[in-house]
Amino acid sequence: MGIELVFETHSWSEDNDLGLATGWLPGRLSERGLGLAAELGDRRRNDGITAVFTSDLYRAVETANIAFGGTEVPILHDWRLRECDYGRLNGMPAAELHQDKQAYLDQPYPGGESWRQAIARVNGFLDDLPSRWSGQRVLVIGHVATGWALDERVKGIRLDDQIGSPFAWREGWEYRL
Repeated sequence: MGIELVFETHSWSEDNDLGLATGWLPGRLSERGLGLAAELGDRRRNDGITAVFTSDLYRAVETANIAFGGTEVPILHDWRLRECDYGRLNGMPAAELHQDKQAYLDQPYPGGESWRQAIARVNGFLDDLPSRWSGQRVLVIGHVATGWALDERVKGIRLDDQIGSPFAWREGWEYRL
């Protein structure tokens, strides 16, 4: 029996407003992000979701709490859903950091991890899901690395082919594991 997985990115953050690549820094939602997180809850609360899994970084936790706080749906934090760790480059201008993502496909960012390491970490989370959530519909709130891992694993889109394209936000992606 499979798992229906809905993926949503964390809501818009103050760092997004400033054009910063937050990475493993906690981040906080902006005013716009607070509204988008509430919209996420309105959109997904009655969508058959049995559990919400979120990155443990504050901006993702804040998104989950606004969207699903006060409901019966459990919110479970998992560090494996974090964004790629840019190491000493966490928090730098995103345009500058991401101009050569290809260079960090296999080589870790200084003091951080590579994109392949980040994808492997997310895959560890995905490997564990069926042990408890088979046959369920779950929501995952994560980051770019989460989305790329899902697209590679479920849709067969190689990370090598995804990394050169900008990540385009939208209201949720649906996958069947």
